[in-house]
Amino acid sequence: MNIALWIVTGLLAAAYLLGGGFKLIMPKEKIAASGASARWVEHFSAAGVKAIGALEVAAAVGLVLPALLDIAPILVPLAALGLVLMMTGAAITRARRHETKLMMVDLAYLALAAFVAWGRFGPESFLT
Repeated sequence: MNIALWIVTGLLAAAYLLGGGFKLIMPKEKIAASGASARWVEHFSAAGVKAIGALEVAAAVGLVLPALLDIAPILVPLAALGLVLMMTGAAITRARRHETKLMMVDLAYLALAAFVAWGRFGPESFLT
């Protein structure tokens, strides 16, 4: 179970580090022009998109570093819970935009983050 949690955590961290970094360095207009899956940015201000990117990068760091450095490992499941909340908002945004297929991707990320939160709060906690 611990290995599965580490694999999922690593994949989530990589995805959110790349995605969040992209949102931080690219202007909102370029993100919107990058494809149909990125049109959600039209519903947010440029500062809002940057804030989402910053939260994603912070979550990616929070998923991995506390456990690796053994400094405040409780931050790992808390970061995962933060991603659950973020992906809930993403799924709601997709539902409002009638983007059902893309919403399913958001729900898959939500499920993976929930798995990490459950595993790190419960059976494979770093606190025991």
